[in-house]
Amino acid sequence: MRVRRTLPALLGAVTLTLGMSLAATASAATASPAAVKNPCGFYETASDAYYNHCTSDGSRIVIEIDDWGPNSTRCVGPGVTWIGEAGDIDGAWYVGRTC
Repeated sequence: MRVRRTLPALLGAVTLTLGMSLAATASAATASPAAVKNPCGFYETASDAYYNHCTSDGSRIVIEIDDWGPNSTRCVGPGVTWIGEAGDIDGAWYVGRTC
């Protein structure tokens, strides 16, 4: 009797797991090229460093830039902002306030 109750639950769990992994694979495959090319936040190309402030409200934010010396801050608006040469910048992040 116990096998009759356990087997359907096990099959349901396996089906759910496979379905979720297939859905994740499908959504990753259909991600827009712009989202992959310009991810939100800090990113680098072979030669340049950028910060992409992804917003729909037009806000301007303060980011901190790790530029191998004392860190600097900068106010950035929506979209992609060039913040320096890739070799000069180690990272950048949102500090939690607007400007």
